[in-house]
Amino acid sequence: MPTPHSSNPRPAYTGRLAMAPLPALRLPDEAMDPESAYRFIHDELMLDGSSRLNLATFVTTWMDPEAGQLMSETFDKNMIDKDEYPVTAAMEQRCVCMVADLFHAEHLRDDDPASATGVSTIGSSEAVMLAGLAMKWRWRQRLGSGQGDDWKGRTPNLVMGSNVQVVWEKFCRYFDVEARYLPMEEGRYVITPEQVIDAVDEDTIGVVAILGTTFTGELEPVGEICAALDALAGRGGPDVPVHVDAASGGFVVPFLHPDMVWDFRLPRVVSINVSGHKYGLTYPGIGFVVWRSAEYLPEELVFRVNYLGGDMPTFTLNFSRPGNQVVGQYYNFLRLGRDGFTEVMRCLSETARWIADELEQMPMFEVISDGSAIPVVSFRLVDGAEYSVFDISAMLRGYGWQVPAYTMPDDATDVAVLRIVVREGLSANLARALRDDLVEVLGKLDQLKPGGFATEQHFAH
Repeated sequence: MPTPHSSNPRPAYTGRLAMAPLPALRLPDEAMDPESAYRFIHDELMLDGSSRLNLATFVTTWMDPEAGQLMSETFDKNMIDKDEYPVTAAMEQRCVCMVADLFHAEHLRDDDPASATGVSTIGSSEAVMLAGLAMKWRWRQRLGSGQGDDWKGRTPNLVMGSNVQVVWEKFCRYFDVEARYLPMEEGRYVITPEQVIDAVDEDTIGVVAILGTTFTGELEPVGEICAALDALAGRGGPDVPVHVDAASGGFVVPFLHPDMVWDFRLPRVVSINVSGHKYGLTYPGIGFVVWRSAEYLPEELVFRVNYLGGDMPTFTLNFSRPGNQVVGQYYNFLRLGRDGFTEVMRCLSETARWIADELEQMPMFEVISDGSAIPVVSFRLVDGAEYSVFDISAMLRGYGWQVPAYTMPDDATDVAVLRIVVREGLSANLARALRDDLVEVLGKLDQLKPGGFATEQHFAH
C-alpha cells in the first residue's frame, strides 16, 4: 500500500530560518537542530570579505591543513591548566625557548638553554602590556632600591614614536604612564636616536623601538638608538632600557636580514615581543614576550596558584585560553625550521618587491617602503593627483581586495597612504591579479576626476 504524502513536506532549504528572522539581540525562544544553526551562521558569514584578499591585516589567514587539524583537536585544552595538560605546557616552554634562541638569548645562558624567561600570550597586545609593566616595576625598584616608596609622587614616562600601535597608548592610559610620543615628519616615518635622547629623563621607564612599523613596515634603528643611550648613560645621564616591539618583524628579520643586530645581542635591549599570528604564520591569536634574563621580570608580577593542581606560576593578564594556539605555533616551528622560514620570507619579500616595482612604474605613485625590510609595501599618490588614496581603496573593494588607506601619524598627518601586506597565501598569480585590478581602478578614477568621492579612512592592524 503506498505511503500517503505528508500534508507538510519539509522543504530542502526554506523553513524557519528562511521564513522568520531570528532575534539578533536576545536568545531565541526555541532550540534548533545543529544543521540549521550551522547553515544560518555559515550563510551570514558569507557576507564577510575574503580573508585571503584582505591585504590590510598582518594576521595569518592560511596554514597547512595538518596544522588546522591539530588545532581543532586541542580547542578544549586550557593553556593555563599546566598540571592537567603537561605536554601542552611543555610545548609552550619549547616555543618560548625557540623564540628566545632566535633572538640570540642563548648567549646569556649557554649552560641552560631551557631557562629562557618568557611566556606565550594572546597576540602582541598582551605581550606589550607585560613588557611595559615589567619596565615600570623595574623603574620603581631603581628609585626605591627595591624597598622604599620614593617612586610615589613621580610620574613614569615611556618614550616612543607616534607611529606605535594603539596598544602602547592603551598601556600608558591603563597603567598611569606618561606617553612621550616622538613626532614623524613627511619623508621620515620612524624615530631617530636624537629624538630619543632629547626625550628621556630619570623617570623614563623605557624606550620602545619598532621592528616593522604598522604604518609602513619600516625598521626603526634599534642599534643606533641603543648606542645613543649607551653614550648618554656613559656621560652620567639616565640609564634607560629598550624594549623592541617586533610584532611584525620578529619572525622576518632573523631570516631575511640575519646580520642585522637589533635583539639581545644589544645589551640595552631588555625585552622583545613578537606576534606568532603575524609572520609566525599561525592563526590568531598567539604572541610571545621574552626577557633578557629573569632579573628583568620583577618577582612581584609573578603569581602562584595551586587550585588547578600543583604549584603554578603565572604572569599573564589572561587566565584561561585555548592551548590550540600554542600547538599551532609549535607545529610551524617543527614543520618549517630555520630553512623553511627563510624560504617563506624570501618568497614573500620577492612578491612584495615585485608589487613595489610595478607601482614605481606607475607615474601617479610614490613608493614609501618597497617590501625589502619586511613584506609590506606602502605608497602614496604624488602631488597634484585629482583623486585620493581613499578613492582607490574604496574602488578596490569592488574587486574583492581590501587595501587600507589612512593618514600617517603626528606630525605627518597631511600624508595619506595605501598599504599592502604580503602574507603566506598571496601567490604571484594573485599579486598580478591585484596589479591588473589596480590598473582598471585607476582608469575608472581618471574618468571620474576631479575630486574623487571617498573620504573615509580604513586602517587595519
